[in-house]
Amino acid sequence: MSPTSFYPVLTTTDVAGTAAFYRRALGFETTFDSEWYVSLRLGAFELAVLSHDHATIPEPHRALPHGLILNLEVDDVDEAHRRLTEETGLEPILALRDEDFGQRHFIVAAPDGVLLDVIQPIAPSADFADLYAGG
Repeated sequence: MSPTSFYPVLTTTDVAGTAAFYRRALGFETTFDSEWYVSLRLGAFELAVLSHDHATIPEPHRALPHGLILNLEVDDVDEAHRRLTEETGLEPILALRDEDFGQRHFIVAAPDGVLLDVIQPIAPSADFADLYAGG
């Protein structure tokens, strides 16, 4: 097997609204658009949005996501924070902050209970440095 792509598919009650969130918040572009499925691309990254009750999902698995966090690593989290709060009006549910485990980040709520954690890696504290591979 030679994989050619690997990406998350988010199930939602509002395909158009969820796709619009990722286009507005992160700049994804649409590569396929139907009322039940939208495929998005941002450079080499892909994300798909699927109606939670579509027939392609087996009946017992048609629930909405729960406990899902999408991590987005960026090279300048302060700029991402400025853009998302000032240009899109999103309010972080976790304020921009530095973590001892090696992240500067903030979290915004995406549709249907999904969280978007926007992260810039930073140097971890001495307590966490040895936990990294090769640390």
